[in-house]
Amino acid sequence: MKYKPADHIQDLQYFGEFGGVNPSISDSSTYTFLSAKTMFDTFEGNAEGCYLYSRHSSPSNLYLGEALAAMEGTESANVSASGMGAITSVLMQLCNAGDHIVCSRTVYGGTYAFLKNFAPKFGIETTFVDITKPELVQNALQKNTKVIYCESVSNPLLEIADLEALAKISKASNSKLVVDNTFSPLSISPIKLGADVVIHSLTKFINGSSDTVGGVVCGTTEFINNLRNVNDGAAMLLGPTMDSLRAASILKNLRTLHIRMKQHSHNAMFLAHKFQEDGLKTVYPGLESHPGHETFKTMMNESYGFGGMLTLDVGSLDKANELMELMQERNLGYLAVSLGFYKTLFSAPGTSTSSEIPEEEQKEMGLGDGLIRFSIGLDNDIARTYEMMKDCMEEVGILSAEMV
Repeated sequence: MKYKPADHIQDLQYFGEFGGVNPSISDSSTYTFLSAKTMFDTFEGNAEGCYLYSRHSSPSNLYLGEALAAMEGTESANVSASGMGAITSVLMQLCNAGDHIVCSRTVYGGTYAFLKNFAPKFGIETTFVDITKPELVQNALQKNTKVIYCESVSNPLLEIADLEALAKISKASNSKLVVDNTFSPLSISPIKLGADVVIHSLTKFINGSSDTVGGVVCGTTEFINNLRNVNDGAAMLLGPTMDSLRAASILKNLRTLHIRMKQHSHNAMFLAHKFQEDGLKTVYPGLESHPGHETFKTMMNESYGFGGMLTLDVGSLDKANELMELMQERNLGYLAVSLGFYKTLFSAPGTSTSSEIPEEEQKEMGLGDGLIRFSIGLDNDIARTYEMMKDCMEEVGILSAEMV
């Protein structure tokens, strides 16, 4: 029986202290105790339902964490102030000096920069590989490998990781499979495919309104408790705490995620087919031409589609910039980084979200100067959007009237 993540979100019910359908927001940094013994027990982790200090936990953050754990099918979850706050906490928790990580060669630029430039300061080394080839992951393993890290759908090249194959490798090597699922919430459920830890940038599709930054780590109760441990927990000691007001806001938006993801996916699929028919170099996991199409199909929760991200390669950075500026001028979306907004967002990742990756490595992985990454919006009439985009492409010379 296929996993249905949206049902698990829907089945959660919360009541505010005064009967509200939304849980009351805990707008406090510290919490009172009626007895000194209860405070002591809370410090020791032995007083369920009591709160000590919001860097450790708060009711609002725990409500959101519970909902996200339900969505991903994990025992527990811990929310953070950003996606990078989640990523770095997990890696610092799992690795010590002298440990090794195997990571996908195409990941978010911030993740790449952390592993390439920052983690070595603490004696943690990383080997970057083509994650679509499990044999390369296997060959990159060392005796001290503690983590295999990937994105379900990679940023920005939209490569698809075979999570079941990677899970077998990680379990056989006694390492942890950590998956960033930011590009494919609901569509893919990594824990059900064998992952140990799932990360999201809540900033993107899950929140969906580009008005806040946030992250989450989903995993076992033991691992989440370790992250929060007051003595050696990375999430506790590094301090990436989410504000309670933001947690409450994201929780409300989470309830419409299934509706939004279906529309994002529908619109992206429509445009991808049209652009491919027009002869444009189009990458979208829903296209049969995508190398990872069949892998995605075997992993996906079908009703949510192949996601809202697609790329076009228009040949040069100058052409990419000219097209994006014109599309923004015509109200088709925004020349902006990030994703998951109700309007389409577009950027040239080689000079923005992946700029941390050196140019020679970008070329090796196939990240060309003319690549445009699209986060497709929730447009009601996507056929109208296509016609307007096509007009822009003809105007800047990417398409000719004879081609379409």
